[in-house]
Amino acid sequence: MNYDLPFIPERSEKPRESGLTMVMDKGLSLRETEDFLSVAGDYTDMVKLGFGTSLVIPHLKEKLKIYNDAGIKTYFGGTLFEAFVIRNRFDDLLKYLAEFGMKYAEVSDGSMFIPHDEKLEYIRQLSKEVTVLSEVGTKSDDIPLSDSVWVDYMKTELEAGSWKVIGEARESGTIGLYHKDGSANRSLIDDIITNVDIDKVIWEAPNKGQQVWFIKLLGANVNVGNIAPLDVISLETLRLGLRGDTFYRFLPEDLQPNN
Repeated sequence: MNYDLPFIPERSEKPRESGLTMVMDKGLSLRETEDFLSVAGDYTDMVKLGFGTSLVIPHLKEKLKIYNDAGIKTYFGGTLFEAFVIRNRFDDLLKYLAEFGMKYAEVSDGSMFIPHDEKLEYIRQLSKEVTVLSEVGTKSDDIPLSDSVWVDYMKTELEAGSWKVIGEARESGTIGLYHKDGSANRSLIDDIITNVDIDKVIWEAPNKGQQVWFIKLLGANVNVGNIAPLDVISLETLRLGLRGDTFYRFLPEDLQPNN
């Protein structure tokens, strides 16, 4: 903080277990990565190299070093995991994770069908080598999951060894946790909150309205993901009540409207 201001909610300190901001890097250059971290590194906990970008971006090892030197946890997107699995190349994935010094990995089944028992086994195997995040949900409306199945999947994936479970919303924020118009799927989210430790859940919330909704519901230290690099600072102001959308959220009663 550059100066003091009362009634600012207390934020958890890095390395955080709650209040995580997970950023999606869809192909920043090395210079862009450095510029991004010079502004938002203190507020960024994790960076996902989105989908399969880690296969094609130049200077991958140099980029990972920039993030690692800044204390940022990095991992490859779950779609890359699925790309290896569908080709029966899971052992090669393990090899590449080791080659690039990856300490985190994502397991997902959003693009392809993986029987859940098999997905749990992948989590168990990977968790022996790295810290696992697993994504629950689908990227297609053609494969709906009931609320109870969402909850069961999250609980069993945590039991299998996932450090955190991620609620799927895609980068568009129009599926899974949300309806097609981007509004929150409240019944699903309520069921998750009731049955799963919310500190273990990262809610994908790529759009500002979704970030505001979760901050108002769960407070400044809610875990959110799929944040664009340029949105990290504005997200932090939302967390702290320093933007109109959450302006009154953390103020005492005597400063609330009509008092």
